[in-house]
Amino acid sequence: MSALGKVVRSGVGRRRVQTLVIGLATMMAVAASVLGGSLLVVSGAPFADAFAAQRGAHLSVEFDAGQVSAGQLSASADTAGVSSAAGPFRTATVAPTSDGAGSGWPMTVVGRGDPGRDVDEVALLDGRWPTRSGEIVLSAGSSLIPTLGMKLSFPELSGGPTLTVVGVARSVTQTADAWVVPSQMPALTAPGSGGYQMLYRFTDAGTAAQVNAGGEAVTENLPQGAAVGKQSWLTVKKNAERDTALYVPFLIAFGALGLVMSVFIVGNIVAAAVGAGTRRIGILKAIGFTPAQVVRAYVGQALIPAAVGTALGVLAGHLLAVPVLAETEEVYGSSSLTIAPWVDAAVIAGVLGLVAGTAWASAWRAGRLRTVDALAVGRSTSTRRGRWAARLAGRLPLPQPVALGLARPFARPARALAMGTAVLFGAIAVTFTVGMVASLGAVMKAKAHDAADVTVPAPMPDFGPRGPASEKKPRADPAAVAAAIEASAGTGKHYSAATVRATVSGVAGIVDVIAFTGDASWGGYTMVSGRWTDKPGEAVVPTAFLAATGTRIGDTVTVNGLDRPVTVRIVGEVLDPRNDGMQVFTDATTLAAAHPDLTETSHHIAVASGTDVTRYVDATNKNLAPLGATAQVGGPSNGSDMVLTLNSLSAILTLMLVAVAALGVLNGVLLDTRERVREIGVYKALGMTPRQTVGMVLTSVVVTGLVAGALGVPLGVTLHGWVIPAMGDSAGLRLPDSVIAVYHGAELLPLALGGLLIAALGALMPAGWAAKARTATALRTE
Repeated sequence: MSALGKVVRSGVGRRRVQTLVIGLATMMAVAASVLGGSLLVVSGAPFADAFAAQRGAHLSVEFDAGQVSAGQLSASADTAGVSSAAGPFRTATVAPTSDGAGSGWPMTVVGRGDPGRDVDEVALLDGRWPTRSGEIVLSAGSSLIPTLGMKLSFPELSGGPTLTVVGVARSVTQTADAWVVPSQMPALTAPGSGGYQMLYRFTDAGTAAQVNAGGEAVTENLPQGAAVGKQSWLTVKKNAERDTALYVPFLIAFGALGLVMSVFIVGNIVAAAVGAGTRRIGILKAIGFTPAQVVRAYVGQALIPAAVGTALGVLAGHLLAVPVLAETEEVYGSSSLTIAPWVDAAVIAGVLGLVAGTAWASAWRAGRLRTVDALAVGRSTSTRRGRWAARLAGRLPLPQPVALGLARPFARPARALAMGTAVLFGAIAVTFTVGMVASLGAVMKAKAHDAADVTVPAPMPDFGPRGPASEKKPRADPAAVAAAIEASAGTGKHYSAATVRATVSGVAGIVDVIAFTGDASWGGYTMVSGRWTDKPGEAVVPTAFLAATGTRIGDTVTVNGLDRPVTVRIVGEVLDPRNDGMQVFTDATTLAAAHPDLTETSHHIAVASGTDVTRYVDATNKNLAPLGATAQVGGPSNGSDMVLTLNSLSAILTLMLVAVAALGVLNGVLLDTRERVREIGVYKALGMTPRQTVGMVLTSVVVTGLVAGALGVPLGVTLHGWVIPAMGDSAGLRLPDSVIAVYHGAELLPLALGGLLIAALGALMPAGWAAKARTATALRTE
């Protein structure tokens, strides 16, 4: 081994604490960067590949067949800006049942003679394309479990047609739930219903404004109101990438904190090592080391633990990405999504480059030191700095060890600043994580709508095979259940909610229509904008519904798949991530004519003030037992694996940041304590006890911890105010102020004191070491 190698190895072995701090700081930065960068890349890869391969439609438009002809729609393909188009295809909303199962959910069926090629080529995953009437291909995302050979019947249509599933396919832009040959469509279309579908690709469709402009152009020469539904490829893309994109903003935040902390800590440690090893540097130069070799020696002492931390960080980033990538694989059936090697290479090169550059900048002073000057400098430090602070602290009515400790940061302001910055990052991370957990909790509360004290759950829908009437369990009558609830002593407020599955023009897939009887505005529904419904014909919808349908408050949408189409006006936007946000909340009267039999009904009760909830449930269940219903305490429980994963990731990354911050403090206090060994020996000789020594060392970080904590809390709140809305946007949610403004005055003070706790934890070990040092040994130290 060369002489330079021996110097590097001895320096790493001697400075174990500094080595550990550099390694952990680098590992934290690399883990968050690898995870965030990989998810940012992987989240868009499956959709982008499938969209390019299948030439997905930039815009799919549903038209009313009663207002526009096929010829007019074909002419729209020649509109300026349209690069290619497909259609018109006849469409129908049907509710098939499968192999004798109970009532099915509605789906959108499109008549296409082939899978297509120029626009929205439907990818066959299994089986074949239908070639004659009586055959159907189901979408892989259909509400029915697609199985080859399965028989689908349509009892509500004239003639009761029966179709056989001959294939399973996927449209990248989700233009339909099923496909049949065009000759099959008349049998699937009820009189006075049905429509046309047109699929367009535009020359410019990279932004929502460009897609909207293209949509306006193709409908400009068509009758007003002919287009009853639109779906942009950007909405489908955002929904497809949502699960992984949700993680990116907060991982970017943690990655940035980790990188900045790593750079700062490495620079501080190398600079401190140069300052503490000035005499050693002089010796190295005296025996023949060049200035460049001295600089390389200190850079090498930083790069070795940084390289180890980088390797561990890459491994941790890969392991943390496993549960997130597993969710993405299911979207397009990807076989094995993995972290791209170039992401690892970029992160490794970037982090090690930053460490090397920072270490070189800090070690450059070592190379410039003159040999004679370096040899003449011992380990003693100047005692002139901070005298004013020591005199001021001495006048305070405090024990002398405490006063000495409080004045210490002013004797070493640069070192105090370094420790304070480390604590600052830890305080920012803790404040941000506390706020994020609270915000995600508010989102889950809005999802559960759990404001009710007591709930009577809706009966499960019957999708099993039809058996003899004697085997069918009678379903509870919602009106009878509501009457029993109203008659129960202690009932305060009460409303019922019935869920109906339907479709919306222009959008493939199921939409849940929740119809309320009674005032449900108190039920825990968090409004983002607009207002709650107050009369029939009005509806409230989530943000994702507005994005998918291209509508806004004040617009109308048509709900299909019921006995007759129902048109509702949107009056409010609600926070609700269930069913990907594809829900419509309205009054039960709105559906009275289109779906009079609302059987999937739940009941939500707020008991009167002073009523014991448990006793109320027991008494109510006695009245409900003959009706086949059961009341339970509390609202429905709706957890989330994604929220659990986010909370777990944030907790792990926060603990790593806090650990690095505490170790940064430990490094600074350890250096300070070693420099003051003789001074501490003098204090002990004059009568300072071990307990007083511990107190002096701990109080030396009090000012630093308090200031860093006080600054870290508002910075953490600011970071939370940026990241949480970005996460909501990634998930297709527009978050109200009640979800973002989660910090309260009573919580901020403990968070500010968190900086003091981090500083005290870091100083605890050096304080114990100083207390155990023997007085005679300390006095003999030069």
